[in-house]
Amino acid sequence: MLLSDEIEQAPETPMTDAGQSGTSGFRAWSRRRPLIGGVLLVISGIEMFFSGQLDFGELHIQLGIEGLQATIIPLLLVLLGVLAVLMPAHHVFYGVIALVVALYSLVGVNLGGFIIGMLLGCIGGIIVVAWMPGRVTRRDRRRAERAS
Repeated sequence: MLLSDEIEQAPETPMTDAGQSGTSGFRAWSRRRPLIGGVLLVISGIEMFFSGQLDFGELHIQLGIEGLQATIIPLLLVLLGVLAVLMPAHHVFYGVIALVVALYSLVGVNLGGFIIGMLLGCIGGIIVVAWMPGRVTRRDRRRAERAS
């Protein structure tokens, strides 16, 4: 008898249009962050890293500061992308630094990862800078009140 009372009093989980409550949590989390821009920055950093690590047969040459740049610039872009997603309050700072680093990669890392990585980094940086948190609508407030 006690078990049946608990089941009847259990609150219902809010359902989204897709009918899944798990995706609504991720969707709400991702709307509060520059997720697309951060993902583009991470992809550009990965692409630049692998373009700087190319071997031609047994020939692999990295000299001095150029070899360091081919490692530091992609890692910096990945870090900036992750930080932009995890700490959206500083998105403008991270986006501007990512834009500068992506443009500098044209000189420092194999023409910016053969231009593809530089373009992805610039687009990602622009999206991170231009991102604005969404407004909370009445419908969202009602859903949150029903969920709690």
